[in-house]
Amino acid sequence: MKQVISDFSKLVKFRLSFTVVFSASISFLIGQKMQVGRGNIPSIDWGNWLILIAGGFLVTASANCFNEIIEKDLDKLMTRTKDRPMPAGRMTTGQGLILGVFMAFLGTWLLGKLNLETGLLSVFSILLYAFAYTPLKRKSPIAVFVGAIPGALPPLIGYLAAFGSLKAEMFHEIDYYIAGILFLIQFVWQFPHFWAIAWVLDDDYKKAGFRLLPTKKRDKTTALLTFLSTLVLIPVSLMPTFYGFGGYYIAGLSIIGGLIFSWLALKLLLNRELVDAKRVMFCSFFYIPAVQLGLLLNFIAK
Repeated sequence: MKQVISDFSKLVKFRLSFTVVFSASISFLIGQKMQVGRGNIPSIDWGNWLILIAGGFLVTASANCFNEIIEKDLDKLMTRTKDRPMPAGRMTTGQGLILGVFMAFLGTWLLGKLNLETGLLSVFSILLYAFAYTPLKRKSPIAVFVGAIPGALPPLIGYLAAFGSLKAEMFHEIDYYIAGILFLIQFVWQFPHFWAIAWVLDDDYKKAGFRLLPTKKRDKTTALLTFLSTLVLIPVSLMPTFYGFGGYYIAGLSIIGGLIFSWLALKLLLNRELVDAKRVMFCSFFYIPAVQLGLLLNFIAK
């Protein structure tokens, strides 16, 4: 049983799936809090919140499952992935396919119960991640840009899921801005995040022919682009305050977090050492949940 649980966790990339669900659930609560403030609903619908978490996890897990089916033979070549259940021979691709399809249908159905747009976006995210991003990883660094789109959809999906219908009177013009900005913050954040990971794991990635660094190698241009992307993230993270749905506290948090992120990326640019890339990578792990939690707390405090 312990091996089965371990294999399932590796198959669905549990930590990644949890991170995705976390960002979606935070955005859902922000959307619900917005409705409570307008008097559209009496309180947060925790039942729908649980549906979002379950559906979001299943959709993310299915996309990861399809990704591993496609990359089974490549995963055998890399140290970090060779013990996953399919490359290790503990699960067949047929079993993985059945499980992936089941999770995709169930997850999409659950999200579709919240509203049609949420269900459609979940299908789009599966298709884009599994069948566009995955094959592109061996062909071009543009894969990071393509992968950043489904990677940034969870906060958008979470916010839209907070509304029963996007055509109803309760969905205002400002909600389009909020949903778009939540998407944009996570979209921009993924570039320094992915490039730092790709820098750290470049030797392992090369065994499978993955090309995820902008120049396909650890050089000054890749480090420069990583640094510039952290700088772009600062004004993007200030957009909630600029558009009036984020307060000064979240602005301060975004500036401080962004400056730390940029400082670490600058050190990577100056030194181009593995240890500096690891620091950028670990900073990225903390940055996005900190900003999202800050936004949520700002709404709760209103």
